[in-house]
Amino acid sequence: MTVAPKSLCTSHVHEGRLEASDTGDSSVFPRLARWCPDGSVALIQYEDATFNYPELPTELLGISVDATTLPLLPKRLTQPAPILDYTWYPSATIRDPASFCFVASVRECPVKLFDASDGRLRASYRIVDHRERQIAPHSVVFNTGANRLYCGFEDAIEVFDIHRPGEGTRLHTTPSKKSRDGLKGIISALAFAPDMSSDLYAAGSFSPSAPSSSNIAIFSESTGEVPVMFVGAEGQQVGAGYGVRASVSQLMFNPARPYLLYASFRRVEPIYCWDLRGDVTQPVEILTTLSPTAPIGTKLRKTSTNQRLRFDIDYGGKWLAVGGEDGGISVFDLAAHADTVVGENAAHTDSTPRNMPVMQYDGHHDAVGSVAFHPLRSLLLSVSGSRHFDRSNQSAGYSSEESEDDEDDEIIACDEDAPPSDQAKSTRITINRQRLQPTSQDSSVKLWDFGGGAGVAV
Repeated sequence: MTVAPKSLCTSHVHEGRLEASDTGDSSVFPRLARWCPDGSVALIQYEDATFNYPELPTELLGISVDATTLPLLPKRLTQPAPILDYTWYPSATIRDPASFCFVASVRECPVKLFDASDGRLRASYRIVDHRERQIAPHSVVFNTGANRLYCGFEDAIEVFDIHRPGEGTRLHTTPSKKSRDGLKGIISALAFAPDMSSDLYAAGSFSPSAPSSSNIAIFSESTGEVPVMFVGAEGQQVGAGYGVRASVSQLMFNPARPYLLYASFRRVEPIYCWDLRGDVTQPVEILTTLSPTAPIGTKLRKTSTNQRLRFDIDYGGKWLAVGGEDGGISVFDLAAHADTVVGENAAHTDSTPRNMPVMQYDGHHDAVGSVAFHPLRSLLLSVSGSRHFDRSNQSAGYSSEESEDDEDDEIIACDEDAPPSDQAKSTRITINRQRLQPTSQDSSVKLWDFGGGAGVAV
């Protein structure tokens, strides 16, 4: 697979609106893109607390306009505060108005269930702390049966019956704040195993793992708040500790092999994979763009951005795509190391297999915050943008110049011991009180086609 995919359409962002003709910089950029489960539309979360439906060709998405009357979707859905996370209803389809909805977590607001056709609020689910304050979860996910909503926040997971709005059931991931047991910190990632016969789900924390415990745990709906197991160890070296020792950014199970769990971490380049059938203290595969000869523990694997760079796995479980902070997109073949997955009686090994990308191409000119495979076609949606501060004119926070007077409000510096002739010439220090505003180098949304000879059949 050496042929780069074909770019079908590109939309640039300007003031929170998608305009295909605009190529200028903007402080508003897309953060996260997710396809509707039927692949009819995509929903994108933006930096300015808005949702947007990108204008994509319906003929490329496999939608027959003659067979159904598509609703007129709103261009923007504005929220009163920053959006922390959102997810589609698992069986949402544009052809069924009742199921066409999604859940969003908005800061200091109840969890909201929106009608995706017009943005109307259908229901809200309250999470209240001991001070009677509204808590917005950092991660939301539906269970496999699509009848419960799981919301992760600090040291707890709130579970709601989606048919009964209001308050839910709280599952504490740690006995107390002072306890060293359990899963501590903000639950930043949740993922259910895509297996109807299993009720397992994974939870990850923003708090880096301690030397004696991991920040990724496996829970079961039937057992409640007692973890089934903890996942992850970076290595078996002496003093290596437990876990990758970084904040969990994303968790995802392989759709075709639900016993494989993939995880990405903040400021860490590789993506780790564990096999839940065997020893979960050792990863069975590490997906990295580094050279196979480079030590995985070196500083080369660190990235400079705290932004979440979300990966995605196609519905066949064969391909994994992820964007980089330099604008590149990497595609990994997950089937290449399928036979190396260890079982229950496998022995420990210090040499974890490395999976290198089978394809890399330049997708954007800024950090790729999210990629999403189309559920039915060989298409990939990618979004880019990040915060950049131009400090060229404000490197020191102030400027100084020679002045003969003391007018305006600038600070005048004089030396009282200097001769009178020198006292007349003072130094004016101008303090720049204007707040430095961030900009994005490339705020864009792109749709890629892997069907034209690229070799990726989703």
